[in-house]
This record gives sequence, C-alpha cells and structure tokens, in this order.
Amino acid sequence: MNRRPTLLAAVTLTAAAALTLSACGGDSDSKDKDNDKIAGADTGPQKSASPTASASAAAGRPKIELPSDLHYTFEWKKTSDADEKAVLSDGELFIKATDQAIANQDPLDPAYRFYSEGELAASTEKYVKRFVDHGARTTGTYRFYGESVTVRSDGTATLAYCEDQGKAYNKYVKTNKIDKTPVTKDSYVLYNTALKKNKAGVWVTQDMISERASSKCQP
Repeated sequence: MNRRPTLLAAVTLTAAAALTLSACGGDSDSKDKDNDKIAGADTGPQKSASPTASASAAAGRPKIELPSDLHYTFEWKKTSDADEKAVLSDGELFIKATDQAIANQDPLDPAYRFYSEGELAASTEKYVKRFVDHGARTTGTYRFYGESVTVRSDGTATLAYCEDQGKAYNKYVKTNKIDKTPVTKDSYVLYNTALKKNKAGVWVTQDMISERASSKCQP
C-alpha cells in the first residue's frame, strides 16, 4: 500500500501490490517522510484505541492502539449492505493494524497479520521493517475517500479507495524530528485491494496495488 510518509521508495508487496513508506504532507501538521500506503512508537507516546478497533477487540479480534498524534478520516459512504459494511470495516482495520505495527516498531505485530494473509502479509512485514530500520513512524492525519466496493458470491471482494497524505508525515522516534513535506500531486494515492472472507468471517486483504499521483484522487 503506497501509504504513509515519503522517505523511502515504494516497496512492492506482491507482483500486483505496492506498499510504500511515505507521507507527502504540506501544512503545519506533522508527518513522517521515511516511506513512500498504512506508526512506529516514539518514546512513550500516549495511545488511544479507535471505536472501531475497540469493537473488534470485543469480538475477539486483536486490539489496535495507535499514538495520540496519529489520526484518520474515513469518508466512506453509508451502505445498507452488510457485506459491504464488513469489507469497509476490515479494510480500515488492516490500515490501522499496519500503522500499529509501525508505531510499535514490530514487523511481526499480530494485528496486521490477522487482517492480511499470503504474500501481502509477507510484504507488509518488509514494509514495516523499513520504518523500523530507519527509526521512523507516521504522524499526522490521513484521509480516505472515493471508495468503491464489490462483493462477490464466492466470498471475495474488491475495495478501491483514495488516500490523502497531505497532512501526514514521517517522525523519527529517537529525536521526535518530523519531516514536513509540501502537498503535491504525489500526496494523493489510489489503492486497489482484493479481499477474501476467511473461516472466521474476517475479510482479510490478500492483494494490494497502489498508484501515487493518481488522477482519480486529485482534489
């Protein structure tokens, strides 16, 4: 997922999936820039669980706690379809779980592994490790919008969406230094993901392709 700040080049997740460590920001907000899609723990930041994450934890899913300086805006359209709701929810939790692994500086954090599988899970591990190797995590605000969901009768689904990284950055955990970057067309990323409903009823992400500077996501 071509998510997060911009400090390293994009990382290929699978033949058809790209995950990046980078945040292209551009206002007075803070955002780590050590990656080019998606929070590594700083010296003791307070963390707070999102309502969605807390509800999932109550259902026996892994708890997700993120640094208090990392925020999300999900502008998903409301849907009455139960499967579409579940795909959107689990897709959101995979994003947050990946950021939790970065925040915890743990490439083997169990939460993202709960919401992904196969080559994508392996690629996500490498993605998180790049943040860890650079001693960086993400900070600021990510906005998600323009989603499109298709659920099939065979238990698979696709979820496409845009990400606005304009107010997100890379932050170095030892120094708390934030790499602020200007907003450009590269601050907007298009993701296409493939999911499958597993035996536990969780929509796990199996594949991901990202396109930075996509014309479909420009303001």
